Amino acid sequence: MIRYIRWCAWFCALLLAALLVNLARVQVWEAAGYGANPANKRTAIERYARPRGDILVDGRPVTGSRDSGQLLRWERTYANGPLYAPVTGFSSQTYGTSLLERAEDAVLSGSDPALSAFPLWYDLARGRPPGGNAVTTVKAAAQRTGYAALAGKRGAVAALEPATGRILALVSSPSYDPAVLSGTGPAVAAAWARLNADPARPMLNRALRETYPPGSTFKIVTAAAALDAGVVTDVDAPTQTPDPYPLPGTRTLLPNAGTGCRDASMAEAVQWSCNTVMAKIGVQVGLRGMAEAARRFGFNDGGLRVPAWVSRSNFDTDMSGDQLALSAIGQFNTTATPLQMAMVAAAVAAGGELQAPYLVERTTQDDGTQVRRGGRRSLGRAMTPATAVRLQQLMVKVVQDGTGRNAAIPHTVVGGKTGTAQHGVGNAGTPYAWFIGWAKAANAPLPGVAVAVVVEDAGGDQGDVTGNSAAAPIARAVMQAALYGAP
Repeated sequence: MIRYIRWCAWFCALLLAALLVNLARVQVWEAAGYGANPANKRTAIERYARPRGDILVDGRPVTGSRDSGQLLRWERTYANGPLYAPVTGFSSQTYGTSLLERAEDAVLSGSDPALSAFPLWYDLARGRPPGGNAVTTVKAAAQRTGYAALAGKRGAVAALEPATGRILALVSSPSYDPAVLSGTGPAVAAAWARLNADPARPMLNRALRETYPPGSTFKIVTAAAALDAGVVTDVDAPTQTPDPYPLPGTRTLLPNAGTGCRDASMAEAVQWSCNTVMAKIGVQVGLRGMAEAARRFGFNDGGLRVPAWVSRSNFDTDMSGDQLALSAIGQFNTTATPLQMAMVAAAVAAGGELQAPYLVERTTQDDGTQVRRGGRRSLGRAMTPATAVRLQQLMVKVVQDGTGRNAAIPHTVVGGKTGTAQHGVGNAGTPYAWFIGWAKAANAPLPGVAVAVVVEDAGGDQGDVTGNSAAAPIARAVMQAALYGAP
């Protein structure tokens, strides 16, 4: 009898061991799988069981949380949703997150271990601290001004502080209200379908995610490459460029939009945006030199984060001579985001040093205690200081007495470059109107803002669309707001 009791005891012990092994398997090896299983609602219920932390602009929250009384209790709300959608993105119980809502999700949702001095306690208690906050670098006045100036037209504005890389404005138009995607149910699904079917693509962040041919604004990169390579040593010397200019290896003639570009100097070519001169200079620099210069400005970098990801701006590294000539004036396959072109202007304004753009000044706990701090990070030198100073002078002349006079601000030093980018089959589309520039307040030691503006649908006849008429006034308003506040 004792022997059978002993066997029974051993069998029970074996069952207990098997139970413990299975428990460990579920808790350790299978936990991630069960947590990610769409049928498991506990993760979602826990995620929305408490208010989400906020995204702040000028110290004020532009997001909030609303008690829905539903199973997924707290829904995201947005103040001035369309205005700040290119910054915040959306946080949806149905469709997930985007932009800052995604990039800073761990802090905002309260799951970041850095939010607590005792993160292990929350793990053991199966809880989490209150959601933290993300304090942005955006200036409300610049953001509001850019959004109002675009007035619903398709386009974008990106503004930076040249010395640090702080993003002062990030505008995309037309926009949308992220609040319509916050909850669950048929209304949210209908809003999602409507926004994605809209041909104007309001959910596209044109400042970060759309790439355009930069047109003549890219001539600043070409001019920097020529000066650094010693191809141009005197910006005021005639370049012996015919008008029109025969593209290398072809019978195609490249014309200019205006007159007076025959044998123009590089200074005149920048001032009056001569295609012929800058195309010839790009060919003289050569493919390797142009590609390297573009790389130094940030082109062909697919890893840029602000912290949301940014589309890669492109400059081809394998081209024929005629293609290189067109690329040197911002056409052919050359494409750039508005943020990238703001970086070009910022590098000139900052004396040649290119700072990494960033959107989050710091993250904090819900009581304001700092968790992490953003900060300036150099991406390297885009050009020599001497080249930057020379380009500053050329860009100032563009605004004072050139193609960019609509960007002038009283009692402020403003440098800029206009662009009109052809696109579409046979260049049949309405040209994109561009302006990039920077501004320095009176008595300020350094420029305080650099900006890029692109307008897709500038209106009017195709031949009447220019960067000076459509984009420069928007840039002027944004730079003025960034330097001096709301008018």
